[in-house]
Amino acid sequence: MIKLQVNSKSYSVEASPQMPLLWVLRDMLGLTGTKFGCGMAQCGACTVHLNGEAVRSCVTPVARAANQQVTTIEGLSTDLSHPLQRAWLEEDVLQCGYCQSGQLMSAAVLLREKPDPTDEDIDLAMSGNICRCGTYPRVRKAIHRAAQLQKEGGKP
Repeated sequence: MIKLQVNSKSYSVEASPQMPLLWVLRDMLGLTGTKFGCGMAQCGACTVHLNGEAVRSCVTPVARAANQQVTTIEGLSTDLSHPLQRAWLEEDVLQCGYCQSGQLMSAAVLLREKPDPTDEDIDLAMSGNICRCGTYPRVRKAIHRAAQLQKEGGKP
């Protein structure tokens, strides 16, 4: 049994230690907000937080997450109150939406590390997240908006 802490809840799963965390989250825990994209850590759709750092869950063995803190898109906030979620909606970022959970999770780490990011900071931090619809300008605008919301007292 592997013990996990996901979105502040405890779980025990019976899985191979080498099984990708992505499949444990989606198939065993039913947390389907984290998406499968490429399976090679190249697209960013599967990004989650492991102890606060962005990782690609498609290549992260579940054993690495044992007894660690995992946060998925479902754990960012339960009511869309996170500044990034609010900004994503305000700026109408979504198109097909497939990449968005990974985009949001990467952006959350960026804003924690750089609360007032420049365009260059955003482009660098988000360069590993691929959007097939090309919403990159809206993603950048939403991240700037989320930074503003955080300054105005929105929770990080």
